[in-house]
Amino acid sequence: MAETIILDAEALNALAHPHERPSLFARSRAIVAVTHEKGDLVRVPAAVLAEVCRGPRHDAAINRLLNTRAILVADINRTIAQYAGQLLARLKLNSAHAVDAFIVATAAQFPAAIIATGDPADIRRLAASNRRIRVMAL
Repeated sequence: MAETIILDAEALNALAHPHERPSLFARSRAIVAVTHEKGDLVRVPAAVLAEVCRGPRHDAAINRLLNTRAILVADINRTIAQYAGQLLARLKLNSAHAVDAFIVATAAQFPAAIIATGDPADIRRLAASNRRIRVMAL
């Protein structure tokens, strides 16, 4: 079964700025390479861009990476937004965890997904009720 890889902000930043955290870059790059070799997709939820986009100087590297189309931006729709809200409510979390909830809600839209994250504890907590989602710590 095909698996979609979902990247969080740390994974996307590592790929866009390889010199800042070389070991995280190497792990993230390997995940993307293996995913593409298998013919699977790599996506980043649009909400993650709110965490990583900080102005033209910083955003240029993010935009170059996304413009290669190696990583697709997953748009947020009503279904994803409502599911993210339900996850937050179920776990009694506030909006500080909203982007993590959007990551999990995006992953839930696919038959099988792996979330590559630098924040495995929060993501695992949010994804615990969905057996189709696996969490991979970077």
